[in-house]
Amino acid sequence: MPIDIVEFRKQVRDFCDQEVYPIAENIDKEDTIPSGLWEKIGSVGLLGITIPENYGGRGLDYLHHVIAIEEFSRASGTVGFSYADHSNICLHNIFVHANEEQRKKYVPQLCSGEYLGALSMSEPCAGSDVVGSMSCMAEKHNGYWLANGTKKWTTNGNSADVIIVYMRTADKTKGSHSISAFLLDDSVTGWERSEKLDKLGMRGADNCELYFNDCKIPQEHLLGVENEGVRILMSGLDSERLLLSAGPIGLMQAALDLVLPYVREREQFGKPIGQFELMQAKIAEMYTSLQTARAFTYRTAEAFDNDKPSRADAAACALYASRAAVQVSLEAIQALGGIGYMNDSLASRLLRDSKIYEIGGGTNEIRKMLIGRELFQRDPEYF
Repeated sequence: MPIDIVEFRKQVRDFCDQEVYPIAENIDKEDTIPSGLWEKIGSVGLLGITIPENYGGRGLDYLHHVIAIEEFSRASGTVGFSYADHSNICLHNIFVHANEEQRKKYVPQLCSGEYLGALSMSEPCAGSDVVGSMSCMAEKHNGYWLANGTKKWTTNGNSADVIIVYMRTADKTKGSHSISAFLLDDSVTGWERSEKLDKLGMRGADNCELYFNDCKIPQEHLLGVENEGVRILMSGLDSERLLLSAGPIGLMQAALDLVLPYVREREQFGKPIGQFELMQAKIAEMYTSLQTARAFTYRTAEAFDNDKPSRADAAACALYASRAAVQVSLEAIQALGGIGYMNDSLASRLLRDSKIYEIGGGTNEIRKMLIGRELFQRDPEYF
């Protein structure tokens, strides 16, 4: 059912205040998200934001989804990041591109939190040039695909019950028509996961490699059309860039939540440091960066909801928000001084968590290239 944005934000924030924020520090220290958290999130209807209600979702729009990721990230960068991977990058993509049998098999369980989802695209030698450099192969046989190779940087990969995985299924010379998407679960034999990779930030959002050794993927696990995986991949990247912009917004809000009380209470030279103009200028810059990223991302989400998606704007949201979050996190550390520099400081965690947004979902360098190309090709009358 439709729900007011303000009311929806309050619902998500109340849940995060009760269930996520109290465990955020321990998630970072222990490098693990309690498995029961996903079913708690599913029980309040927050996993399938954009999924129709008859499949177990909320039937809401991208703007609601942005706000949910923002609020989860405000409480815990890790949970927000892992949540976005599950709810959009995996679940939303499955719903949009799956056939009805696949939807019934996976979507309700992903909405409830019974299943955790992931997506595996990158490889050791295939990052920004994932289409041209992908070497993980799946050869078609009678009723199944035989897969071999290695995938890397799979967020939620150690814990996921279903993973969208991209494989080369035709000769590289066919370009964008040489890759297919598959749905991987434990019923498929011949694949395994590496140990959890040790990351700088987003600790707890487990990340691993996937190894395929004569892995037999049944034909019914093909997602979408054979050799049309790039279309699925690229269509998903636009909404991924938009929604991942919400993570940095949540982290910037958390930074202000931390700094503002501190500058009111911390005294030097006989008065709160927030009364000094240099500190006021610092928090003004932090606030302006936050609100600029928020306004741009909300506007772009509304355009997506009105069937007017902009690839350039989605990439620009991710570019601006990710850069701003790193800078705002650095300013938070500076405002707190020595306290902010400690490893057990929230400010330190915000910096470590924010950095991935300049890399994941396509690096900022690639985002700049994409934005420039889109603008170059755009009709001048658009402006």
